[in-house]
Amino acid sequence: MYKAIVPIGFLFLPIVAITTDSLAGRLGQSGAIVGEGNDPIKIVLTSPRGGWSVDRMVKVSGSLSDPTVNPVTISINGDRYLIRTVNGEFQRKFPVCTGKNVITVQAANKNGTFKKEKTFFSKTEAVALMAILTSDTDNVYTDLHVYEPLTDLKDPLVNIETGHEHVFWAQTQSKSGGNFYLNEQSGDFDQPGFGPYLYTHRSPPLGIYRIDANYWPSGDKAHVLATLNLALFAGTPKEVRKSIRAPLVVPGETLTLAFVRIDKNQMGYIYAPLRDPKPTTTHIWPQWVIDYKPRQKSNPGGFGEGD
Repeated sequence: MYKAIVPIGFLFLPIVAITTDSLAGRLGQSGAIVGEGNDPIKIVLTSPRGGWSVDRMVKVSGSLSDPTVNPVTISINGDRYLIRTVNGEFQRKFPVCTGKNVITVQAANKNGTFKKEKTFFSKTEAVALMAILTSDTDNVYTDLHVYEPLTDLKDPLVNIETGHEHVFWAQTQSKSGGNFYLNEQSGDFDQPGFGPYLYTHRSPPLGIYRIDANYWPSGDKAHVLATLNLALFAGTPKEVRKSIRAPLVVPGETLTLAFVRIDKNQMGYIYAPLRDPKPTTTHIWPQWVIDYKPRQKSNPGGFGEGD
């Protein structure tokens, strides 16, 4: 675990009250996220602004009329994140997809659940590989670790253990161009909590990637539900998306949530070993992936699942 530490014209939809059973009303083992206010919540989205976006990372920021709501739920293109609020205000940068992007903010209090939505369009280059890890519980570390294949591999399907780059909180950039975005919220880079933990690569080397989550709870937190959202070649005709959920229970445990295969001609594949049926052939996944044990114990040296 670390100690240091998702274009002119916006479509505005009115604030609409919906049931408290919506996505904005849940927090894993803590029960419902409900602010203490009794009045309808006014949600103001100050960013992103109107116009076509050319930024790779877009800031989502705004405020809630009920400052007791914490966290707020932000959905980007259907992927859901919990973001802390400070005195009713929230902000966080997210990678966005080429083309249409839909952002929805939801907040709940005793009056009900309310939402506001914006649609904008991005002119950025397509992101070939994007991984976003979140958890449903505050005050825990669910660290994201990505193992990239090396660029000079003669066989891109070789076992990643024989040669890889490890991208995570202590090594935020790879030689090939992979980027890890630290979990910054309200200027703090060392707050355990919901995440999100982000990784992107615009030109990933061909081969197989391993994506892990490392769990370090604090206090009386018994377990969390981790969610890994993956997007390959987002915003293109060959887009592949997958959302993977898995409970994290044992302190220090590392789970391999996904393998990603990047091939020529923008072909991508995702295999979730904890959820998907085991492949019966090696047509896409080599035998070492099929045989891989996704649950590991952490290295006592302090870097989770190792180098």
